[in-house]
Formats: sequence, structure tokens, C-alpha cells
Amino acid sequence: MAIRTRARLLVLLPLFGWGCGDTINPIDPPIDDAPPLLVLTVVVHVIHSGEPEGKGPNIAAERVAAQLRILNEDFGREAGTPGFNDHPVGTDARIRFELAQTDPDGDPTNGIHRVDRSAVENPVPPDELFDYYAHFGYWDPSRYINIWTMPLPEEATDIILGLATGPETTLPGADLLTPGEPDQAEGILINAPHFGPSNLSTLHGSGRTLTHEMGHYLGLLHLWGDGGCVDNDFVADTPPVAAVVRSCPVPRATGCGGEPIQHENYMTYAPDDCMNLFTAEQVERMRHVLATSPRRATLAH
Repeated sequence: MAIRTRARLLVLLPLFGWGCGDTINPIDPPIDDAPPLLVLTVVVHVIHSGEPEGKGPNIAAERVAAQLRILNEDFGREAGTPGFNDHPVGTDARIRFELAQTDPDGDPTNGIHRVDRSAVENPVPPDELFDYYAHFGYWDPSRYINIWTMPLPEEATDIILGLATGPETTLPGADLLTPGEPDQAEGILINAPHFGPSNLSTLHGSGRTLTHEMGHYLGLLHLWGDGGCVDNDFVADTPPVAAVVRSCPVPRATGCGGEPIQHENYMTYAPDDCMNLFTAEQVERMRHVLATSPRRATLAH
């Protein structure tokens, strides 16, 4: 199936078929000096084929809650969790996420919207991924971050992980992100086995696919950018690399300038157990998007 030219589908094998200066003080600033806490509302559209709740792609509410907890631990660099790091440029993003409590009509919700796709006629071609899934449910993207879980075939596990649209922004490298509105519905797609903690034998079963894709949604690029050692991800405190990073740290592995590669950065393809780092300048880029970008600047409360 066709994928848009600039789509950044997070895959672990080549695409086929369906196929993303100064040293910062390592001590977080006192809370009075920290940037304001930004809380963003998400809705999770659980797309399934009629399975009972909690079975297969009809993900249980407890797993959705666990995924939100992991996302907040990662963005919060929370001590005592896998999201913590003591890296010199690591920092708390001061960005948090919560499930919607009211739907677009003002009615109460738990933030989980379940859709049996076998009962819904969908005229959108499946290769138009975001518009296809948005047909099952799409809440105002200026108020909610739309997340869809994809019930893909089992053989897609650990190959197709997720995909996100990027923001409208004048930041350098924005053209490398998958476009959202007005070109197509915007949000985040996650292959169901990679949403939240999974009991599957997989390298990507600890819920960090959503952390990675949320980075794209808020304007971050992969560390290697579009390849090569010149522009990369347009973030100064992530050492440039010329090729895709898929592994946990390798002794003496270095980037373009001879610095150690940040394998632990969420914006690589490393296994979930390796990931625990957003850098200070990555956070600055995401917070700039949340302050200036259409349909992102209205998300925080």
C-alpha cells in the first residue's frame, strides 16, 4: 500500500505492505524555577473487530491507564521508574497527559472510545491511514490528541509499531514530519500489541512506542533526521548520527562528531528497555510547538 512520501512510520524492518554547546546542569531546577506544567488531553480510539473487551485488539481499560502512566513517567523523567535518567542533558519535559473526561458534546467519558470496525462501513481507502482511522472516530484536534490503536495482523508485530502526524510549525525540519490538518486527519496510530505494557515476547512491548510517536506529534525528529551528518534533528544536544539507531548501547559506538550515540533517546528505534531520555533542547522544541502551533497551542490546560 502507498505511504505518503514524508511519512515516518516506526518500523523495525524495511517498509513493505503496511509501511516511523554548553552542558546542561543534570540537577532539575527547583520547582519555583521550572517551566509551567502543561497538561494535554487525549482520547484513545480502540479499534477492534468485535472481540470482548480485554481480548486481542479490544484493549482493556487497565492497559490504557497503564499506557498513560508510562507516557507521563517518560515525559516526567520520574524517579524510580524506567523513564528516569541521570544523563547530563536529560530533563523533565513538564508535559503531562490525561484521558478526556468529557467528549466533544460535553458528555462524561473515560477517554476511551471503542469501535467495532466490522460493524462500520468505511469508504476511505486503508492506505490513507489517518483518514481511514479517523472515520471510526475523530475528536476536535484543537482540544484532544487523537490516538488510534490499529488491529493489524499478528505478523506486523515488531515490524509496524506506530505513526504520528507532526505539527504546523516554522521550526527547521518540519518538512520531514508527516503532515496533519489540513492535508489529512491528525493524531497518532499505534499497532495494538505495542500500546501499553504487553505480555508478548517483543522488543517493543513496554509502552514506549507512544512516547516516541508523541515526540513526533510535538515536533521532534529522529536523531538521524533525513540521514547524513549535516542537519539531522536540528537539536544541538543530541549528537548527530548518519544512520538509523536500532540497538541498545554498543561499546565505543560514536556519532558523526565522535560523541557517544544517544541510544537511550526516545527518538531512536532502540528497544523499549533502552529508552529513557528526552534532552533539554528536545523539550524546548516540543514546548515551542505547544506555544505556537495551530491545534497544539490550544491543547494545554
